[in-house]
Amino acid sequence: MLTRRVIPCLDVHDGHVTRGVQFGRFEDGGLRNVGDPVELALRYNDQGADEMVFFDITAHAQSRNSMIDVIHRAADQCFMPLTVGGGIRTADDMQAMLRAGADKVSINSAALANPDLIREGAEKFGSQCIVVSIDAQQVGPGRWGVFSHGGRRPTGWDAVEWAQRAVALGAGEIVLNSIDADGTKAGYDVAVTRRVSEAVQVPVVASGGAGTLEHLAAVLLEGKADAVLAASVFHFGQYTVGDVKRYLASRHIPVRLEPPLPPG
Repeated sequence: MLTRRVIPCLDVHDGHVTRGVQFGRFEDGGLRNVGDPVELALRYNDQGADEMVFFDITAHAQSRNSMIDVIHRAADQCFMPLTVGGGIRTADDMQAMLRAGADKVSINSAALANPDLIREGAEKFGSQCIVVSIDAQQVGPGRWGVFSHGGRRPTGWDAVEWAQRAVALGAGEIVLNSIDADGTKAGYDVAVTRRVSEAVQVPVVASGGAGTLEHLAAVLLEGKADAVLAASVFHFGQYTVGDVKRYLASRHIPVRLEPPLPPG
C-alpha cells in the first residue's frame, strides 16, 4: 500500500486565507478571514504536511499577481510540493505559476470549458504537473454531477465520466471536491470518492467534509483515496498535521511521519 498524503488547503482571497461552508462566497458574507497564506504554509510545513494547495478564490487579473507573489515567498521558505489553482485559464497562466515555484497547477472550470487545455498543459509541462479539480454534487441516487464556477453552474457531466475524460487527456491527478460536504465537518463523501478512485489510474485527492480523525481514515480506507485535503480542522487548531498522521498510522494507514528537512 502506497504512502497516503495529508494536504492542507489554503483558500486565498485578495492575499488572505479564508474559509467558508458549502462553497460560500465572500460577497455573500460566507467566508471567514483565517490569516496570512505564507505564515500558514510555514506552519504546516513545520508540522510535516506532504503538500500544500493554494487556491485563489478571487481569480481576477490583480489577484493573480498577488498569488504569484504568495507562491514565490512560500516556495522560498517551504520544502514541500506546492499546488496552485484558481483563475488558471491558459498554458501561459500555468507557466507563470510553475516559474513562481509551484510544482503543480490545478484547473477546474477552464478545463471544462476547454478540455484541450489539459492536453496542452500535459504536453508542455508533463502530466505530473497537471491536476484537474472536480466539484461534484449528488444529483440523484448514486449519481454525482459536475459543477463549474465555484459550484454554481451544472455542466451536465457525470463526475466519474469527467474524471476518466480528464485522465485520458493527460491529467496526472484528480482532486475531488464534494459540494455537499464542503466545510460542514460532517465527513467526506466516501461513495463518490470510491467511484472515482476505482475508475481512474491516477491519484485521487479527497476534499470537503473533514471534521474528525475518523473521517480522514474512512475516505482513505473505504473511499480508496490516495490523499486527504483539509482546511478547517487545521486552520482553527482542531488538529495538527502530526495529529492526523499519528492517528492514520494507528489505523495501519501508511504515512510519512518524519518532517521534511531543508535541502543539504
